[in-house]
Amino acid sequence: MALKRTKKKKLIQKSQTHEKDTGSPQVQIAILTTEIEMLTKHLQDHKKDHSARRGLLGKVAHRRKLLNYLKMNKPTQYQEVLEVHGLKR
Repeated sequence: MALKRTKKKKLIQKSQTHEKDTGSPQVQIAILTTEIEMLTKHLQDHKKDHSARRGLLGKVAHRRKLLNYLKMNKPTQYQEVLEVHGLKR
């Protein structure tokens, strides 16, 4: 369940902080959120796909760690990310 290259590029362009930014927490959270949504839809159809469920849990944990980092170090950007992606905290 990988993101297509074009969709990933659009996500990066939408959430990057400067022209060559591809790895900031904001970009990583945007990519992870999209992947989490895709895996959630997949698991609704394939309830017994345990390896996909494990991958989903790993992605959720990684996104949570990135959000915690933003919350501690850059609170204004943290709030922006929550609003843009519709996440609850």
